[in-house]
Amino acid sequence: MTRSGLALAAALVLGAEDYPLGPDSQRQANVPKGTVTKHDWTSEIYPGTRRDYWVYVPAQYRAEKPAPVMIFQDGGGFATEEGRWRVPIVFDNLIHKGAMPPTVAIFINPGVLPALSPDHQDRYNRSYEYDALGDRYARFLIDEILPEVGKRVNLSADPNDRAIAGSSSGGICAFTAAWNRPDAFRRVLSFIGSYTNLRGGHVYSSLVRKTEPKPLRVYLQDGKNDQNIYSGHWFIGNQDLASALEYAGYDFTFTIGTEGHNAVHGSSILPDALRWLWRDHPTPVAKPRGGGQRHYVLDILGAGTEWELVSKGHRFTEGPAADRQGNIFFTDIPNNRIHRIGIDGQVSVFKENSGGANGLKFGPDGKLYACQNGKRRIVAYTADGAEETVVADGVQSNDLAITGKGGIYFTDPQNRRVWYIDPKGAKRVVIEENLEFPNGVALSPDQSMLMVADSRSKWVTSYQVLPDGSLTNSQPFFRLETTDESSMSGADGMAVDTEGHLYVATRIGVQICDAPGRVVGIVNKPHNGALSNVAFGGPDRKTLYITAGDRVYRRPVQRQGAVPWQPVKPARPRL
Repeated sequence: MTRSGLALAAALVLGAEDYPLGPDSQRQANVPKGTVTKHDWTSEIYPGTRRDYWVYVPAQYRAEKPAPVMIFQDGGGFATEEGRWRVPIVFDNLIHKGAMPPTVAIFINPGVLPALSPDHQDRYNRSYEYDALGDRYARFLIDEILPEVGKRVNLSADPNDRAIAGSSSGGICAFTAAWNRPDAFRRVLSFIGSYTNLRGGHVYSSLVRKTEPKPLRVYLQDGKNDQNIYSGHWFIGNQDLASALEYAGYDFTFTIGTEGHNAVHGSSILPDALRWLWRDHPTPVAKPRGGGQRHYVLDILGAGTEWELVSKGHRFTEGPAADRQGNIFFTDIPNNRIHRIGIDGQVSVFKENSGGANGLKFGPDGKLYACQNGKRRIVAYTADGAEETVVADGVQSNDLAITGKGGIYFTDPQNRRVWYIDPKGAKRVVIEENLEFPNGVALSPDQSMLMVADSRSKWVTSYQVLPDGSLTNSQPFFRLETTDESSMSGADGMAVDTEGHLYVATRIGVQICDAPGRVVGIVNKPHNGALSNVAFGGPDRKTLYITAGDRVYRRPVQRQGAVPWQPVKPARPRL
């Protein structure tokens, strides 16, 4: 062994001495002992994979009362009473002292796909499950493991009663599960978490800063001597995430030690970490109301606002559009209707037999224009719901934007085109290029630019508008965030505010882009379904509406929506 190797070995020994296991990690007399049972599971969400898992039930558990539950990834190492973690011992001691509620623990190993032959290698799922950023692993827990354990133990369904923990890749896995599904998990314990680019985990420091805060409590731990390898530097990654959580106003703490990529420090502070995580229980974990002092998205949303359900029970809502008074009109495509939401919140039917109307927009003439795709035409409705004009016939259309002079742009996703109808009614194709699925369309507040969302990419393309309505100087300008499972944003309907911000309905929520094309905020979805469109309404155009599956929601914002009949030049943006 080299001199440097001896020095490193000595440092590790000293580190272990610096972080001894305390009395809460040792068996204590007169402390009731919970039970641990071993099980196995073959998954459907991770097809064919098998894994072991263990269930700890505290001595204080009573079947008549739903119990809090905590899930540990790499469960075998946490479930044993040998080694460093010794979670059953720690739980027994803390529950006995009243430092945490009587909590069921599920210790689950990553999946393995068994080889079909002794000559073949198994497929090991640990990185695929743990380092991925999507909601697949959360769904695996919610749809498979929790219901299975729930057959034997009465588990609480309250997300405030659910915690999730792990070390290294298991740490980022715990954060990811709660980040994607705060409706299921709200307490996160992450030791030496892998917030590096193993599978994109380095982006969390940015996503946390951009995204509307979620109701989460997060405990981070890492050592200054954690590993620095091909995918990044672990200690820097944890510092970045801690800084982002502070910026966004989260209830979090970050405990820093001197150890490397091991369990020495984390296991020594596990009892205190659990005390912190479960403190004040059963008081719910709250969403940060004020956020950090600099949180940009809260400057737009305002503090303390939430989505309010306005209308439900439809089949598929689309096309929200506001008239001059701020009333919102939207379509229910399968039910062949157009509905109206008054500024008083009352919902009524504006038009039956709408011809499969999809996108809607009010023009400067006060008429409601509709992509009546079921009849392959665009029509204009008067205030009483009468079809006054067929604006274009024999066209496929999805969404539209209207200029202050009465020109109309509309998308034709199936044929990968954008059309323009001039104020005299003549129509022509103005975009026929390599857009995979041109969907939403919107004009900038001064109507000098046309933005077209491509649902099958991460881009919204910007075009300069010429005096005759033609488009030029295109750029894939607005770069959207996408889910881990797909490079497609699912970008659909769009709206703009008077300051030049673009609001895009996407798979992950409403993404807000500034005028230079950057995502500066992500507004959380009100539920796990898809969003189809977004619009400003209300008397002052400071209420944001979204169509989401069978529902319509709204919330007040600190920005004002732009309208076709009143073009406005925004101030020069920060570049």
